[in-house]
Amino acid sequence: MVKIEDIQNYGKEHLESVAASATNLQSGVQAIATAYGDYAKKSFEDTKSFVEKLSGVKSLDKALEAQTEFARSSYETFVAESQKIAGLYTDLAKQAYKPYEGLVAKFTPAAH
Repeated sequence: MVKIEDIQNYGKEHLESVAASATNLQSGVQAIATAYGDYAKKSFEDTKSFVEKLSGVKSLDKALEAQTEFARSSYETFVAESQKIAGLYTDLAKQAYKPYEGLVAKFTPAAH
């Protein structure tokens, strides 16, 4: 038989889980936004530096060399930052659902 106290406790636990999840979600989204902002700033600075370097080049060979170096560097930075941001999304998902583990465990039948 279900008691009123059990229902009240479940409601309280659920509310606490929702609040904890929201807090985790907020901090995770903020970390992701910061990572995107840092990457955009670095990308802008690298592009600015490349344009300055390219404007001082006097031969086609040096221009191609500078462009190749910029493309390689940009690609490496993109891959590294993408992996970092993907990790932040993974951490966000784990942290957002962590408060619900206790509630799910209560209603999941034990394996025998």
